[in-house]
Amino acid sequence: MAGVIIPPASLLKLIAEIAEIPLNAGVFKKDCTDLTRRVSLLTHLIEEIKDSNQIASSSSENDWWSDLVVALQASKRLLSSARDSSDVAAKRISFQFQCVTWKLEKALSNLPYDLYDISDEVKEQVELARTQLRRAMQRYGSLNSNKFSSALSELMERDVKIKAEEEKDESVADTLHLAEEKKQLTKSPSISLAFYLSKDADSERLDKMVTKNTDESSKLTVPVDFLCPVSLELMKDPVIVSTGQTYERAYIQRWIDCGNLTCPKTQQKLQNFTLTPNYVLRSLISRWCTEHNIKQPANGRCGDMSMIRSLVRSLSNRSLEERRNAVSEIRSLSKRSTDNRIMIAEAGAIPVLVNLLTSEDVATQENAITCLLNLSIYDNNKELIMFAGAVTSIVQVLRAGTMEARENAAATLFSLSLADENKIIIGGSGAIPALVDLLENGTPRGKKDAATALFNLCIYQGNKGRAVRAGIVPALVKMLSETSSHRMMVDEALTILSVLASNLDAKSAMVKANTLPALIGILQTGQGRNRENAAAILLSLCKRDNERLVLICRLGAVVPLMELSKNGTERGQRKAVSLLELLRKACQ
Repeated sequence: MAGVIIPPASLLKLIAEIAEIPLNAGVFKKDCTDLTRRVSLLTHLIEEIKDSNQIASSSSENDWWSDLVVALQASKRLLSSARDSSDVAAKRISFQFQCVTWKLEKALSNLPYDLYDISDEVKEQVELARTQLRRAMQRYGSLNSNKFSSALSELMERDVKIKAEEEKDESVADTLHLAEEKKQLTKSPSISLAFYLSKDADSERLDKMVTKNTDESSKLTVPVDFLCPVSLELMKDPVIVSTGQTYERAYIQRWIDCGNLTCPKTQQKLQNFTLTPNYVLRSLISRWCTEHNIKQPANGRCGDMSMIRSLVRSLSNRSLEERRNAVSEIRSLSKRSTDNRIMIAEAGAIPVLVNLLTSEDVATQENAITCLLNLSIYDNNKELIMFAGAVTSIVQVLRAGTMEARENAAATLFSLSLADENKIIIGGSGAIPALVDLLENGTPRGKKDAATALFNLCIYQGNKGRAVRAGIVPALVKMLSETSSHRMMVDEALTILSVLASNLDAKSAMVKANTLPALIGILQTGQGRNRENAAAILLSLCKRDNERLVLICRLGAVVPLMELSKNGTERGQRKAVSLLELLRKACQ
């Protein structure tokens, strides 16, 4: 029952249709305008994919495309229907904007650029779209408490008022990892429209969406009652809410956790938040799956949770072998799905795993840090890991663990640092010198992990000085002139140097490390984004310094800069033109 892969030409047509949808003139005018603009930014990307004639060869490469199709189809449906201004509808529509925004960003984050040979210009457009989508997700995080607080005051009377500034960076990400790794049972694009298309889950719409082609001549229709009205997926753990409606536990729980006080299907106010297992329906679903030779949904969440709680208890067992086996199993579970990451955290595993980071047993320590890395992928767990005081122990593993443990510690710090407030804490923990050491002395994978973490930490201005004092600049400059296998770190080195170039101490360190000749060499022989970054760093270093301007002129900067000013991206052209103007004035 594999899903049909929609060709790029059809997606281009869909984007064009989205662009032609009349703008909403009501409270969602800005949301509709922004979403339409972000979708339109993807036109050139789809055109290049179409021109490449490349076909994804693995399911993981297909996943991002399927996610993009789902997100664009959901965008069209949402833009066409976001006109109802009633209080309940406004709440539902704002939630759908959150979902669509998250789904678009998720799809683009998994885009395999190399597969399609995407140009640097288009990569910039995609990254621009992703940046805008991430900002929108942060804004939607406080939307319920700001833009709709007055319209929804009656519905929000209880203690679900969101702390606008304290929680705005996390509320969307915490609630929207609804299907990050959950594979639809049918692999059908129509079924995976799920939550993102949800208006009221009426029977007519369900009937249209539950018919799936198994081959050219036969069809199998899933009974409507077996599908969750929110996700439109075959239920594995059906539960009943106070209105008598049945939903998949994971989806209705997330709906409630987001502060919604009504039943998604009936819009009636929930009298309580008790979720009662629907054992009869679960039995019927199981029987139907058996009769139609369909792989049955996994055992319900309750059984999974019981098993996970047992494993978490074993983490504190006096037997080293018991602890080692338990942490190994939790590592495996935490890798598989977002639902597992949620349940492992709910079972109280995070503080125990943090304690195991100091274990003298190598295997236990390696598995514990890898568990925390996997758990941190789910944004809500980032906060729990920070609250457990994990950073100090993670840094200790980064300094003294095995190479695998050090690599995963670096990757964990990167994941945690995606939350801006964590950049400050991690930067002040002593992590940066340990990351610089891994950058210099690690395996190729370790160097990549360290570079990624350092780049993210150095976005925060206060960490740039720490990185310079830790010796990051000489290490990066060395990578610019390395040969053979080390040459693969040039991209990362230039990217980090371009971030550091605004810092005075970093500039001084770059000049002292004799960076200019290496940058000119990349400007002359490098490719795409590397040439742009080299030009940007040179501009920062040489501005208001005629002596350096004359030096780079003698080193041969003019010709490649002229070429970049004509053939580079908009950013590259801008940097090259500015630097050429400075060179002209310096020569005069």
